[in-house]
Amino acid sequence: MELIFDVVIDALIDSFKILPFLFVTYLIMEYLEHKTQDFTSSIVEKTEHFGPLWGGLIGIFPQCGFSAAASNLYAGRVITLGTLIAIYLSTSDEMIPLFISEQVPLLIMIKILAIKACIGIVMGFIIDFVVHRYHRARNKSDNDPVNIEALCGKEHCHCEDDEHSGFIGIIKSALVHTMHIFIFVLILTLVLNFIIELIGEDKLALLLKTSPIISHILAGIIGLIPNCAASVIITELYLDQMITMGTMMSGLLVGAGIGLLVLFRVNDNKRENINIAILLFFIGTVAGFLIDALHIAF
Repeated sequence: MELIFDVVIDALIDSFKILPFLFVTYLIMEYLEHKTQDFTSSIVEKTEHFGPLWGGLIGIFPQCGFSAAASNLYAGRVITLGTLIAIYLSTSDEMIPLFISEQVPLLIMIKILAIKACIGIVMGFIIDFVVHRYHRARNKSDNDPVNIEALCGKEHCHCEDDEHSGFIGIIKSALVHTMHIFIFVLILTLVLNFIIELIGEDKLALLLKTSPIISHILAGIIGLIPNCAASVIITELYLDQMITMGTMMSGLLVGAGIGLLVLFRVNDNKRENINIAILLFFIGTVAGFLIDALHIAF
């Protein structure tokens, strides 16, 4: 009973953390849909080229809610794929709080965050460039229209019923979207917490202390777990000097908090979601391996 209680409490805490981010995101998106659809499309087209820069910088703040917000914005085609990946890669999740609790020097924390942000920004720009060239080669526009209505249809929130009800209707629609995602995340977090408890964090730690290449791959796999426990395990192992900095970075670069979980919920194109997860895993593990190969350590 104590185990069940602890798992439930942890799941509730993890899920409640993202509530403000989800609500603010949906509030903005509902406003854009109801009030400024054409203007928003124009702004997105003009600013999308700088998206990875802002995404990489915003993502370094220790809040998994940003990755959840990014997933919703990408599903509505408000941001580009490069911006989404930049946020995923730079998201630090539980790393910063653990570093602070262990009194890691501020300069080291800044350097690690800078590396994560730089990797996210550079890869974001590369991805957007490749996507642009791909669409250009096929004479296809790479400016996907803002499609917030698709989210409303998927969530069956009947936002169209509140289209003319002013700000109250916008708040109501945002609350409906927020609660749908919150319940989904809570259920999945409960399941994941139980699985992690059954496997045991010690066993996960042992898996990461194998050969260098395997450790990077395993760190990336653990990073894909949409739960803060993954970043906690990886960061703690690094602080205990049980894994290299590169291995830690492999896991933390791949780890996007609950971003991927929300993406699979709100984005209907499941094949695209799988490709994004694979791309994130590849970039994260390769970057981590290169960090060790270049003997970068603090």
